[in-house]
Amino acid sequence: MTRVNVMQPWLGAEEVAAVTEVIESGWVAQGPRVAAFEAAFAARMQVPYAVAVSSCTTALHLALVVAGVGPGDDVVVPSFSFIATANAARYVGAQPVFADVDPETGNVTVDTVKTALTPQTRAVIVVDQGGIPVDLAAIRELCDPLDITVVEDAACGAGSTYRGRPVGAGAEVTAWSFHPRKIVTTGEGGMITTTREDWADRARLLREHAMSVSAAERHRSVLPPAEQYLEVGYNFRMTDLQAAVGIVQLGRLDEVVARRRELAARYREALADVRGLRFVDDPAYGTANFQSLWLEVSDPFPLDREGLLAHLAEADVSARRGIMASHRQPAYAGLEHGPLPVTERLTDNTLILPLFHQMTEAQQDQVIDAIRAVASTGVTS
Repeated sequence: MTRVNVMQPWLGAEEVAAVTEVIESGWVAQGPRVAAFEAAFAARMQVPYAVAVSSCTTALHLALVVAGVGPGDDVVVPSFSFIATANAARYVGAQPVFADVDPETGNVTVDTVKTALTPQTRAVIVVDQGGIPVDLAAIRELCDPLDITVVEDAACGAGSTYRGRPVGAGAEVTAWSFHPRKIVTTGEGGMITTTREDWADRARLLREHAMSVSAAERHRSVLPPAEQYLEVGYNFRMTDLQAAVGIVQLGRLDEVVARRRELAARYREALADVRGLRFVDDPAYGTANFQSLWLEVSDPFPLDREGLLAHLAEADVSARRGIMASHRQPAYAGLEHGPLPVTERLTDNTLILPLFHQMTEAQQDQVIDAIRAVASTGVTS
């Protein structure tokens, strides 16, 4: 028996060759490969503008900045999300306001957002949690007439669809992640996509210290003009090394998503008769990439979530606790919020099963057999 990891990036000879080519070119910082990655990503996601940055966290930060969110504003966010979603509001001096989520998808809904709105709400961040598409149109129908910007946090969303288009295509601004646990990875890195040229232009400036002349432009000039710093900016750049990897990874996206959906379906079929287990699944309005395949554990399953995690670990299976509840973290202690019963239920009772492109049937059977063993006996081996 060998360890089954919860996730494993799919990297190979093509990525090595792409990075080698960049190194041999002598230009490894933000440059032509970043521009090529931006163009390819925008085309794949059916959006007019894409701006590469250093992480999804910095993408969220810049998305709020270009949307004009700042001190005194409220930003509605799900607590049921990685803490960066809430932190982005704090970075611009705004206050996060936690909204609850739908029990089936783990995403905010128009009703949970409406409950969380305040007179000071300037933006709402909606998340495609674990790659499950959020019902964006309904939320925009609520927020657009109120002049509230809806930012889509598609950190986990590459390859998921919403109403027949890629997630993020219908958003005014979207943030993406290329962390190693994501389906498209550049090691670290992120992207902003937007329908607004002025927001894209400003994000490009801000990611590079708001310099009037970019580093790439200065490199191309024998005697570059003196740069100016047009406002207080940031160092949120992506390197050409990362972008080269991203271009290769993006070309594999459809294949990777198809495989992940096959594996998710196989899990559901193999464990369909086990009472007390509920898998997250596609919503009616879209398809998931299953970046994270989470499972809710409840009665009459013999073990609770923590017990099942421990049992899987004994079987050399590295599962993970489900999505965190940000409002429970020390960083947000004392922040007032309304009731979040679904968030707390899912946080306490869900776990993420191993799922990755290279996963073999034998590895998946190792996970399935471990779960079925405890389901049939009620005790760990």
